[in-house]
Amino acid sequence: MANPNPTPVRAPATGAWWNDRRVRAVFYQIVFVLAVAAGIWVLVDNTIENLRARGLRTGFDFLGARSGIPISDSIIPWDPDDTFGRAYLVGILNTLRVGIVGIILATILGTIVGIARLSQNWLVSKLASIYVETIRNIPLLLQLIFIYALFGFALPEQLDPLVIGGGFFLSKGGLMFPLLKLEAAHYAAGSVFLVSFAAMIVYNVWAKRRQNATGVAPPRLLPSLAMLLLPTIIVFLAMGAPAEFDVAAKTRFRFIGGGAIGPEFLTVLLGLVIYTAAFIAEIVRSGILAVSYGQTEAAGALGLTRGQTLRLVLLPQALRVIIPPMTSQYLNLVKNSSLALIAGYQDVVAIENMTMNQTGRALEAIMLIMAVYLTISLSISLAMNTYNKRIALKER
Repeated sequence: MANPNPTPVRAPATGAWWNDRRVRAVFYQIVFVLAVAAGIWVLVDNTIENLRARGLRTGFDFLGARSGIPISDSIIPWDPDDTFGRAYLVGILNTLRVGIVGIILATILGTIVGIARLSQNWLVSKLASIYVETIRNIPLLLQLIFIYALFGFALPEQLDPLVIGGGFFLSKGGLMFPLLKLEAAHYAAGSVFLVSFAAMIVYNVWAKRRQNATGVAPPRLLPSLAMLLLPTIIVFLAMGAPAEFDVAAKTRFRFIGGGAIGPEFLTVLLGLVIYTAAFIAEIVRSGILAVSYGQTEAAGALGLTRGQTLRLVLLPQALRVIIPPMTSQYLNLVKNSSLALIAGYQDVVAIENMTMNQTGRALEAIMLIMAVYLTISLSISLAMNTYNKRIALKER
């Protein structure tokens, strides 16, 4: 029996290749890429020729030369006799330190303030609103200058610090704190903790899959805590549980021992955290308000408290709205860290400026700074976009 609705047969394409839409799309893209590459090549070639005409050397060979740069705040050991390459590494680590710590603290503070703005307590809500509206409308540069001046005028001298307690001292020289003396027990407990953390992740993945397959949710909180903490505590106690601290002690001219955070790092960190947290607070508040009020009513009908409603119902749904603009604030925080030069904190920008002055390699130094911020920004965007895809609603 013949098919009453035969599928029409498409006639083979005829005509010149430039009339094919797909071919033209690829062709135009190739032409555009070649044009951009040619433009970049012309700019680079002219720059090199102009530098040579003025007798200026080019290249990155200076990275292996002795720097002579004095760096007071470094995560890794530093000596002025080290190379410009190592100085560049010190600057990268200092930028990462203030960026990572700042992102964590700004997220915590911003989330608290954003939730506080939605509080039914009039005083708490108004104080949070005043903080947000005030901080967001004062330039970050002015805030950094104010905080640095506050450290210089309001805090006591280094030899007469403000005693916070527990071995913590605050002065114009920064924050001094006790350091734990690491022994074999600490390394062993740390290794066990990492293994336990991996096991906890595996257990939670299994529990989630089982819940999706059967509809029955295995207990997760208590088993996860037990899996994470008990082996670590047992190993630590079995090895004697050493807990000796190196506390800063005052001598005739200065404090020795313990750990210290310089006022420059504290200034930059406080400024970035306070400023960025004000924007994050608005993002969190708007994200929670974007969730339908019916969700709050349904949670109340189930007998959930306000805290449980916020933690289990509102925030998980608000994350889908919060994550994209939060990514922008994380990127802004890292890029704003370049203002650390105002407080004397030696991040990658400050160190490359000194490198530029000593070597005359301005173009190379700027390219190195651009490479650092581009790499950090792309890494943050990749991590946040990956997480955003994981929590996005998926149609079945």
